[in-house]
Amino acid sequence: MTHKPQIKIAATYMRGGTSKGVFFRLQDLPEAAQQPGTARDQLLLRVIGSPDPYGKQIDGMGGATSSTSKTVILSKSARPEHDVDYLFGQVSIDKAFVDWSGNCGNLSAAVGAFAISGGLVDPARVPRDGVAVVRVWQANIGKTIIAHIPVTNGEVQETGDFELDGVTFPAAEVQLEFMDPAAEEEGAGGSMFPTGQLVDDLDVPGVGTLKATMINAGIPTIFINADAVGYTGTELQDAINGDAKALAMFETIRAYGALRMGLIKDLSEAATRQHTPKVAFVAPPAAYVSSSGKPVAADDIDLLVRALSMGKLHHAMMGTAAVAIGTAAAIPGTLVNLAAGGGERKAVRFGHPSGTLRVGAEAVQQNGEWSVKKAVMSRSARVLMEGWVRVPA
Repeated sequence: MTHKPQIKIAATYMRGGTSKGVFFRLQDLPEAAQQPGTARDQLLLRVIGSPDPYGKQIDGMGGATSSTSKTVILSKSARPEHDVDYLFGQVSIDKAFVDWSGNCGNLSAAVGAFAISGGLVDPARVPRDGVAVVRVWQANIGKTIIAHIPVTNGEVQETGDFELDGVTFPAAEVQLEFMDPAAEEEGAGGSMFPTGQLVDDLDVPGVGTLKATMINAGIPTIFINADAVGYTGTELQDAINGDAKALAMFETIRAYGALRMGLIKDLSEAATRQHTPKVAFVAPPAAYVSSSGKPVAADDIDLLVRALSMGKLHHAMMGTAAVAIGTAAAIPGTLVNLAAGGGERKAVRFGHPSGTLRVGAEAVQQNGEWSVKKAVMSRSARVLMEGWVRVPA
């Protein structure tokens, strides 16, 4: 019996923020995978090594965590005032499923660099030395991201001394502006607060009635208070990811929150929408030791936040969830704002399992509706490997 040889596809393996993913130019994908659909999903699943009942993704490029089971497809943008279209696919580890329902804020930091190096940005827009401003259309959620990419001698500069908690080595700083970050999710009516309330009573069978701030900004996110579910906000991954009962509880909260936000019409749909919404818990500042052993003092932060992604506690913080945190912190009365001490603020520094992160956002209220023009944060990015990825035909 003869077997077809593997096919090879031009690809780049990149770190962006605290995530890693396989990046493709749309034009380099096999023709059948250049359109959304089953062929594309099957290709990306095989590239990453999913579905894997062992949960290790040994036979693919994935790293067996939500932060490392990611794919990106980029193409030149036909949209006015944009350079590149960015499509993100979150690949499930144990299921044959690619979730296209949201963005990855961390990998957003790598999009500009890849776009420049891949010839997707007009060379006239790239200075020989300085900062290239790459205008990104985030196709999953229909939003604009402005990436400020350092350039030296006409090449993307990746090395530098910017340190990001959750990433071991320093690199060049990439500033990201998430423009008008309130997500226009289907069923959410285009509102930042789809329920119309800054804080809701969320009834969760088997858990109880929880105070919750449900917000569409960066990515749909459900915020609850840590103490309401028996936590302090200083937890690291093992405290939750090794507790099957806790993970089931958070998934139940996520499902009922998704229903309340109008993101799903039936609870059963939550299983096919793993990437969104996120669920996070917040608490006032407290001292703890991060996962790297670095002490975080209560005075170093405005609040504590722990967030779950793809059913597990995240090792640091998703970039899109950081946008949601910054946005909610800027609006007096949300649970995030109250955990940070209340009042008006234009930036917030929060503690996560790997350390701290600062995100800025300015909120304004007009005719009773809150809006945020942009959220700003710094990340870093680096090419880890480039060439071809191979998959069985």
